[in-house]
Amino acid sequence: MKKIGFLSFGHWSNHPSYKTRTAADTLLQSIDLAVAAEEIGIDGAYFRVHHFAQQLASPFPLLSAVGAKTSKIEIGTGVIDMRYENPMYMVEDAGAADLISEGRLQLGISRGSPEQVIDGWSYFGYEPDAGETDADMGRKKALEFLDKLSGEGFAEPNPYPMFPNPPGLLRIEPHSEGLRERIWWGAASNATAIWAAENGMHLQSSTLKYDENGKPFHVQQAEQIRLYKEAWKKAGHQREARVSVSRSIFALVNDQDRYYFAGQAKGNDSFGYIEQDKRAIFGKSYTAEPDKLIEELAQDEAIQEADTLLLTIPNTLGVDYNIHILSSILEHVAPALGWR
Repeated sequence: MKKIGFLSFGHWSNHPSYKTRTAADTLLQSIDLAVAAEEIGIDGAYFRVHHFAQQLASPFPLLSAVGAKTSKIEIGTGVIDMRYENPMYMVEDAGAADLISEGRLQLGISRGSPEQVIDGWSYFGYEPDAGETDADMGRKKALEFLDKLSGEGFAEPNPYPMFPNPPGLLRIEPHSEGLRERIWWGAASNATAIWAAENGMHLQSSTLKYDENGKPFHVQQAEQIRLYKEAWKKAGHQREARVSVSRSIFALVNDQDRYYFAGQAKGNDSFGYIEQDKRAIFGKSYTAEPDKLIEELAQDEAIQEADTLLLTIPNTLGVDYNIHILSSILEHVAPALGWR
C-alpha cells in the first residue's frame, strides 16, 4: 500500500448532531480537513460529487481552494459524473485547479450512477444522441475530455482577434501539462475497468461493484483489478498504472470511537440494485480494535492488489474527530498494510 487518502461525501443537514449544518460548513470544513490531513501525513484528499443533494457538488472551486491552502497532498474526486459535464469547460476548470495546486490533481471521473432526480443531467441541458444511453453519453464525454486535455490545438483562430494568437490551431487554456496522465475512471464492472485501461486512465474501484460471479466482494474487486492491470500492460502505456479502492475502516481506540461505531460493523457483504436490471454487491465495513483490523484487512484481496486506499469518512462529525479517525489508522493500522 503506497498511499492512503480520505474520501468525503460532504454531507450537510440542519441536524442537532451534525457539525456540518449548511453547505458553507461543509465546504469550509473540507478545506480545513485537507490542510489538517496533510499535516498528519495523509497522502490524498478526495471528494465525492453528487447533484441535487445536500452534498458536495461542483468540485473545482473546492479543489482550487484546497490546492491553494496545501502543498503536498494529492487532491482528487471520486467521482465526477460526466453525464452532467461540458467537457470543454471542464478542461478549463481542471487546468486552472491543477495549476493552482502545482500539479497535484488526481481527478476521478465516471459515466455516473443513479442520482437524486430522474435524468438529472437533462436539467443541465444534456441529452444522449439518438440510439445512445445516458451511460454512452457519459463515456463519450469522458473521451472528449481526455482528448482536449492533451493540449493539442483544434480550434480555428480568428483572423482578426482581440489579442495576437500563436501560430496554428488553438487549444483550450489554461493548459496544465501532465494532467491527462492523472485522470482516473470509477468502474463498477470488469468491462469498464478494461476500457479505462485501454484509454490510459487509472482505476478507482469503490465499495460496490456489479455482482458478476457471486464471489465475495473483495475477491470480485481483486479480479477486476487484475483484469485492469493486464489490459493496461497490453495497451502498452509507458507509465505506471494506479489503482485505488475505497473502504469504511474505523479503529476503535477510545470510548468515543466505541460509542459511534462499535455497533455499526458490517461483517458481511450485501446485495442490492443501483440499476433496475443489474445486481450490485456492496463490500463490508471494518470496525474493530487495531489488532483485529489488521488481521481482517490482510485477508482483503483487493486492498492487497491496490496501491491507494481511500478511507470513507463521516464528515458530519467535524474536522477534529475525522482527523482522529485518520490518525488512528495511520498510527495503528497502516504500517501493517505496508504503508511507508
